[in-house]
Amino acid sequence: MSSSRSSSFSASPLAGIACVSAGILFLTCSDALAKWVGEYYSPVQILFLRAAIALPVVLVLVLALGGRRALRTRHPGLHLVRGALNIISASMFYLGLQSLPLAEATAIAFSAPLFVTALSVLVLKEPVDGKRWLAVAAGFAGVLVIVRPGAASFQMAALLPLATASLYAVMMLTARAIGAAESMLTTTLYIVVGQLVCSAVAVPAFWTPPEWSHWPYFAGIALFSTLGLTFITQGFRIGPASVVAPFDYTGLLWASLLGWFVWQDVPELPDYLGAAFIVGSGLYIAWRETRPAKSRRA
Repeated sequence: MSSSRSSSFSASPLAGIACVSAGILFLTCSDALAKWVGEYYSPVQILFLRAAIALPVVLVLVLALGGRRALRTRHPGLHLVRGALNIISASMFYLGLQSLPLAEATAIAFSAPLFVTALSVLVLKEPVDGKRWLAVAAGFAGVLVIVRPGAASFQMAALLPLATASLYAVMMLTARAIGAAESMLTTTLYIVVGQLVCSAVAVPAFWTPPEWSHWPYFAGIALFSTLGLTFITQGFRIGPASVVAPFDYTGLLWASLLGWFVWQDVPELPDYLGAAFIVGSGLYIAWRETRPAKSRRA
């Protein structure tokens, strides 16, 4: 990377933060709409309609920003596998939303970086030092605080966003096989294509004719999820990853506010405590990842 390009990226941290924060807000709005419409339709149908409505928009954006070159991929099979993982993980999250407050489900799903760290050791044989393992343990302790297994308030539905986080981590690790040869635009496009193809296979078994009054909700889910993905992608393009990545966790704020405003859900003290453990461990792992190798060994 040239020095001029590097400086242009590092010169826009505030713009990158603003884009990522806006993108996370849009995605949280999409989740809130999915929680509402999920009372009437299966997660597979919601995901199918989301992808079907979003694909033309994403295709136009990809062509405008990357041209026809962005349509080429060397890994069609891998993109389909990622699409299947995405459909399964998102379906579990949407199912969890039917029984859990939005903020609680979001907090549990934010344990994905912990699974990425653990799986990188088990699958990719990457070295992880003791401090990062302590961070992973602290993060999972936070999950246990929120889920509260064995307590009277425990819900089996809390395991669904936890499964979402683990499958999302697997999907992130499969991105290593794609490598840097394909642009982020190409990967973004084929995530939506994979969603559409994989959900189309299963949706006939779950199809319920949508009511006309519900179409704006499906359109909103597609619009907000597409805007969220676009803004987050742009944020990582114009801002340093180590600076903008922690702002993923603003999703907890938006989820808490939307859950309170729409469903009158007020998180309990253990939810705040567990979320603090998860966020703190995630931020520490992100910080360790961005440090030079020599510093990490210190």
